[in-house]
Amino acid sequence: MTSLWLGDPDKQAYALAVFANYLIGLREGLEAALVVTILVAYLVRTGRRELLPRIWAGVGIAVAVSLAFGAALTFGPRGLTFEAQELIGGGLSIVAVGFVTWMIFWMARAARSMSGELRGQVDRAAEGGRWSLVVVAVLAVGREGLETALFLWAATQAGTRETAGAVTATWEPLLGAGLGLLTAVAVGVALYRGVVSINLSTFFTWTGAFLIVVAAGVLAYGVHDLQEAGVLPGLDNLAFDVSDTIAPGSTLGTLLKGVLNFSPATTWLEAAAWLLYVVPVMTVFVIGVRRRSGSTPAPAPAPVS
Repeated sequence: MTSLWLGDPDKQAYALAVFANYLIGLREGLEAALVVTILVAYLVRTGRRELLPRIWAGVGIAVAVSLAFGAALTFGPRGLTFEAQELIGGGLSIVAVGFVTWMIFWMARAARSMSGELRGQVDRAAEGGRWSLVVVAVLAVGREGLETALFLWAATQAGTRETAGAVTATWEPLLGAGLGLLTAVAVGVALYRGVVSINLSTFFTWTGAFLIVVAAGVLAYGVHDLQEAGVLPGLDNLAFDVSDTIAPGSTLGTLLKGVLNFSPATTWLEAAAWLLYVVPVMTVFVIGVRRRSGSTPAPAPAPVS
């Protein structure tokens, strides 16, 4: 049965799409997991276990707000006109790309100093009011959660497909992202217990480069949404159309759509947006990585040491 499943090209494409979004969920979730791990480990090591419920309360609030935000993104626009839905979807996709781009560069710089900064915030909050630590946890985890919800929503929207004239959302992005988030939680627990150690700089470098390519696809999809909404011109001006070679519902088409958000029929504006994002952002990212690796020693693999 397993060999038959693996021999099915459509299922192989779906599996690869799940894996691509799994990496996104793992990357995004691990950032939040690292924050929680550092906060909890520091309180435990400084003998302030009585403050742990405040951290968990903040984490719970942040998760609830992130889920509510994702639900609002998913169900909020359904009663609107097609043009309004496309306008909201395209705009939020571009906003998601902006947040993710900022996050990629921020984590590349902050991976070495994040632990010390959070410890300083914990010390100041512990000396403040009862809700100070709750606020620290909400802000630290909530920022990651809202960014994750927005980007995964955009990736899911970009992964929709048309079947028999009806547009339906694919399940691969959500499944892959969910598994990635669960893995991130498990890794966070293992890091806290000292079971595993990872080189954060290397991890965030490779996943950052991957996310830049994924974000470029989301940006191109957002531009297409705005073209369909009539906000941007050029909907019928195609840079290329390889639908005869790479059909949208084919194995290769599903694979490219799920992993890279590639559209067989791409307008000039979509192609320009993709190139104008990938080339400069990837260049600056690579230069920054090389500069940091050449000017400073490698960081310790354990994030809470």
